[in-house]
Amino acid sequence: MAQDSVGLSSDYQFWIQKLSVWKQASTLETQQDTCLYLPQFQEFLRQMYEALKEMDSNTVIERFPTIGQLLAKTCRNPFILAYDESQKILIWCLCCLINKDPQNSGESQLNSWTRGLLSRILAAFRSDIKEVDLFTQGLGYAPADYYPGLLKNMVLSLVSELRENHLNGFNTQSRMAPERVRSLSRVCVPLVTLPDFEPLVEALLTYHGQEPQEVLWPEFFGAVNEAFLLKKICLPVSAVLCLWLRHLPSLEKAVLHLFEKLVSSERNCLRRIECFMKDSLLPEAACHPAIFRVVDEMFRYALLETEGAPEVLAAMQVFTRCFVEALEKENQQPKFALKTYFPYASPSLVMVLLQRPKDIPQGLWHRPLKRISEMLKEIVEDETQGSSGGPFENWFLLAHFGGWADIAAEQLLTSVGDAEPPEALLWLLAFSSSPGDGPQQRAQTMVEVKAVLSHLGRLLRSPTLSAGNLLAAAEESREGDPRPPACQQLTRRLLLNFLLWAPGGRAMARDVITLVSLPFPASCLSLTAQVEDGAD
Repeated sequence: MAQDSVGLSSDYQFWIQKLSVWKQASTLETQQDTCLYLPQFQEFLRQMYEALKEMDSNTVIERFPTIGQLLAKTCRNPFILAYDESQKILIWCLCCLINKDPQNSGESQLNSWTRGLLSRILAAFRSDIKEVDLFTQGLGYAPADYYPGLLKNMVLSLVSELRENHLNGFNTQSRMAPERVRSLSRVCVPLVTLPDFEPLVEALLTYHGQEPQEVLWPEFFGAVNEAFLLKKICLPVSAVLCLWLRHLPSLEKAVLHLFEKLVSSERNCLRRIECFMKDSLLPEAACHPAIFRVVDEMFRYALLETEGAPEVLAAMQVFTRCFVEALEKENQQPKFALKTYFPYASPSLVMVLLQRPKDIPQGLWHRPLKRISEMLKEIVEDETQGSSGGPFENWFLLAHFGGWADIAAEQLLTSVGDAEPPEALLWLLAFSSSPGDGPQQRAQTMVEVKAVLSHLGRLLRSPTLSAGNLLAAAEESREGDPRPPACQQLTRRLLLNFLLWAPGGRAMARDVITLVSLPFPASCLSLTAQVEDGAD
């Protein structure tokens, strides 16, 4: 608590100096500096309120002798009053200074002064000019009707001017000067969360002049993006697309914000992840290749940093599915070639992976699976195929469409004991679980998977099925030795699939999941949910 107090006192001195410099934000330099610090100053006001509400007015004056100067200067700054919740928090701070039962003239004077500041704030956005009042009364308008209408007309006028600016193109006589557009974006920084200004914010985002460099103020993009991510404003997809295309830091922050929501959520089933994805608008915006490539690259880094964490893989697969749905909805006539989204991948392989299993009869699933496996094997094991990327690039592509690997596992299990497992499906599973293995290691993994399938086949034919027997199938190799880690994860993947359809499998699901100690692959997140639902 003492450390917080020292920190607040230090911040107090910093901000009172800043307010003295800003004064009434009357120059371009002070306006720029004010807008730059608005979020931090609002947070300071919030901390100040938390401290003031615990004190009486005498303690406040003793602790902060210049509190009157700070609050008075804040009240005179229109940028601060217009920004987000600053005006509301400032009113809270002033209310803390009012003594409900003043004991002396000093406390009474403080009450009177404080009420004066409160009146100033509440009237800050009213044009109480005598001449204007007489004019509006002559027109038959009350101020309560006139001023909102005046603001609305001003915003619509600016929006119309910006749109005409876009249509006029090189007709410089009819165009708004770039300096004015930039100044307008700067003025809007503290106003972006006000509903009346949303049309102007949208018009600025979609404005495209002929200038070689970005004309809008960077802090404007940052303020709009922050407000959008925190659901303080509503913007159409077209405006959000312009925002992220024109300001890369805003796009990166939007992706990181999505990651934070996924990580902080207590339990993420695939439906919940899908809701987060669609709510973020990232899949729709990713229909533009430039945005898709940035989001995809951030997923790549997240996978590398987390060593292929199942949660990241699951999120990427849901994102890809939502992106493909948005692409199909938007592109009746494709605007961009698939190569622009997956530049390092074989176009024919991408086309096969893009097929949705639900659109293919279940009895024919083996055909695309065989094709995917053969194409990947040819690319990965033929070193002359350098143009289509190495093993990791192709695994990363396959990971986007993880449903095909799940179906390969399901196909192997549903035909267990009937015939020899297809080599193509075994290779596809081995590659998806450990893309860095060489041909010999992958062949050994395929042998281990065959042994697991054989064991599961025997269990399926036995009269009783127990969790212990299933774990034995998961942990013993053909030679009786523990399996390598990559084989263990793949085995657990098969085990969970087996529990879904084997008679009595769901009844023992909780016991098996509890006993399995290693983390599941990403594809098992959905299987685990199905198993637990069935067990309930």
